[in-house]
Amino acid sequence: MKIQLGFALLLGLSGAALATDDGTALLKQGEQLAVASDCQACHTQPGGGKPFAGGYGINSPMGVIYSTNITPSAHDGIGGYTEQQFARALRDGVRADGSYLYPAMPYTSYSKLSDADIHALYTYFMQGVKPVEQKNTPTALPFPFNMRFSMAGWNLLFLDKNRFQPNAEKSEQWNRGAYLVNGPGHCDTCHTPRNLLMAESADKPLAGGMVGSWYAPNITSDTVSGIGGWSNEELVQYLKTGRVAGKNQAAGGMAEAVENSLQYLPEQDLMAIAVYLKSTVPIRDAQDKQAADRFGQPLNVEPTLRGLHPSNANNTVSDGAALFSGNCASCHQPDGSGSKNQAYPSLFNNTATGSGNPANLISAILFGVQRKAGSEDVLMPNFGPQSYVNPLTDRQIAAISNYVLKNYGNPAVTVSEEDVAMLRTGGPVPLLAMLQPYMAPAIGVAVVVLLALIWLCGRKRK
Repeated sequence: MKIQLGFALLLGLSGAALATDDGTALLKQGEQLAVASDCQACHTQPGGGKPFAGGYGINSPMGVIYSTNITPSAHDGIGGYTEQQFARALRDGVRADGSYLYPAMPYTSYSKLSDADIHALYTYFMQGVKPVEQKNTPTALPFPFNMRFSMAGWNLLFLDKNRFQPNAEKSEQWNRGAYLVNGPGHCDTCHTPRNLLMAESADKPLAGGMVGSWYAPNITSDTVSGIGGWSNEELVQYLKTGRVAGKNQAAGGMAEAVENSLQYLPEQDLMAIAVYLKSTVPIRDAQDKQAADRFGQPLNVEPTLRGLHPSNANNTVSDGAALFSGNCASCHQPDGSGSKNQAYPSLFNNTATGSGNPANLISAILFGVQRKAGSEDVLMPNFGPQSYVNPLTDRQIAAISNYVLKNYGNPAVTVSEEDVAMLRTGGPVPLLAMLQPYMAPAIGVAVVVLLALIWLCGRKRK
């Protein structure tokens, strides 16, 4: 009973406290929950979109899923939702009109939210968010993924509707971390691998998984594959700023999470997350022999390159060392040690280069890195097709990646042109998506066979 009361107070859900103010505390609580849930990252278009007005295209393996307007607009948003309908959408994945949401909206994690949390969020979105009249962009996935009613069966298989329950044997800090990680923070949505039907693998929670072109790494307590070798303070710093020298720097979706959500959480919440993650069951990838941040050392090859490539006017240089010298060394330094303040990080003792999965190294080159946390604005230009600097081919990016891996990172990992091309086009395609072109003909054949069997059975009866 003591820990449950303490946990309620920690969440700001004390009924007495809420009853003594004019609703300001409830609005603030709802806003904090919206920040912790990172609602803005998906429901606001990058580059100046109106807050929570939707229209952001989420690239899923099944196709592009567009986020919806969740402002209190009566025509285009959720202004007509009752609190019960709001709760059902958030925790069960069912909209007010009865149609099903795709789990790109992490209702599988939001199902852990309590009724009090839902009430605070509903109050915030209805009273604290400005309504925006902006039409929703329809999501049009290919058949059969466009059949939203099929999500009812998926939910029966994979949606756990149990609300979060504090563990009386653990501390309030641990329980707070467990709640944030598994509930509003929905860390498992990205950091847990997916099964054949694109649900989170229950036997490998937080063990890492691909999210489009990026790899969300293992964040279990394992000291080799996970974050077991990080201190609590290093984890807090990473969540707050997006980087820890000699460890890692946030990019892709994690950069968005830091920019829009994590940096605004109270210090005690970040420490609670760290405490919980360090207590999770360790899961190790069999290919990992040492921690990703333990690879590499300084190496300067500039002296051996002088005069070898006098001209690159036609962008024909394909040697990894020369390409590194021309495109990377000015920021990451000729020996790969990065800038003195590590705003441009070292390429050794870096999880992006020491990981057994090179996706984040390749994607950083392809798509760049952009992250703003506090007063620090981090920008690494991209070298992909949208580059305004120097677009590189798949072969050239593979050559740079292999040079970096061999000299500064995990030398057992190699990158091919095909690897780069796959990430350039959105990442690995799961089996379910690969089978999509054959599903309609297969369903057609099955229907024909079924009708034929019914006809034959009818003839036999006659």
